[in-house]
Amino acid sequence: MRILALIALPFFLILSTDSGYGASNRAKNDSIKPYRSFIVIEERTGVKLASENEDERIAPASLTKLMLSLIVLEKLKANEISLDEKIRVSKEASKMGGSQIYLKEGELFTLEELMKATLVASANDAAYAIAERLAQTAEDFVQLMNRKAKALGLTKTLYKSVHGLPRLSQTDTDLTTAKDVAILARELLKYPKILEWTSIKTETLRNGNLKIVNHNRLLTRMEGLVDGLKTGYLKICGYNIAVTAKKGDFRIIAVIMGSPTAKARDDFAMELINKTFSEWSLKELVREREIINKDIFLPDGKITKFKGMASSSFKYPVRKDGGHTPDMAVELSERIHGEIKEGQKLGEIVFRLEGTEIGKVDIVSPFDIPKANIVTRLIRRSGLNI
Repeated sequence: MRILALIALPFFLILSTDSGYGASNRAKNDSIKPYRSFIVIEERTGVKLASENEDERIAPASLTKLMLSLIVLEKLKANEISLDEKIRVSKEASKMGGSQIYLKEGELFTLEELMKATLVASANDAAYAIAERLAQTAEDFVQLMNRKAKALGLTKTLYKSVHGLPRLSQTDTDLTTAKDVAILARELLKYPKILEWTSIKTETLRNGNLKIVNHNRLLTRMEGLVDGLKTGYLKICGYNIAVTAKKGDFRIIAVIMGSPTAKARDDFAMELINKTFSEWSLKELVREREIINKDIFLPDGKITKFKGMASSSFKYPVRKDGGHTPDMAVELSERIHGEIKEGQKLGEIVFRLEGTEIGKVDIVSPFDIPKANIVTRLIRRSGLNI
């Protein structure tokens, strides 16, 4: 009878989902935040759209590989290395734990293959092999990473590894913040190759004999919006993600750190992305070559009055409810002497938000305007209007 009672108890609890026990469990679970920190920024301007505890220092886990990726991309741009270069796996690289593609000492892989393994499969051994190729040792590469972090203004970031694994103990880890990761992600997105790699869902290596699957499930769950970047997990920090999504020309970066489960992280990321796109838009406040409706007078010109145009467009994230919209001030001289050249700067459009300057666009001449002849200029100075 006792055994039957033990068997029946779980069944009873399943049926009694509205019981006090079940309700208490749901309330407890609902009270657990799906993150320790997060931030959402607009990619073009870096404007913060939402955040909480963005400066809390947390172990990034495999988000560390984003800094390795940035250094690789910079060295590719500088022609210091090529994607088809073969990299030989060292004994040390073959001994990495955690996520890996089980590299063997002496194996040869191209840099491109190792980057795919690093960013798609989050392979620690691949990241280590890359770091050894680009610096004398992995330790030397960590110094490169910290120097780059300092140059980017990542003031609360400290790297101790090239892959995100703890060193001497489980608490001896890299440290960063959601805000710093967002800044790093924004820098990475200057290189189209990062999205080419991080949008891969599955890939094969070793002549098709090894299949790797992207740890970023949002590529499938939010297909058509999400196209990068990287996930990470360590027991000490929980589940992290740096994710980017694009709708039209509006691209956002969301970083979530310290989630209790991968599902909680991904669900919250989806909520953040959908909420951001529903509440915000990227508004073009001025178009490139848009004529600025303010007359400029030319006492010496062949024509005496004209209007300038915007030298470039200016886009800025604004709330759809009308909030967070910048003010626009046109600043230019009403009278300009001498001839005017096409593209010559005439003034500026200054954008301010709550009194703080957030950007400028030059006002330029849309065409050449030569001086009037000497007779015409003399007549004008005499007071006659020609």
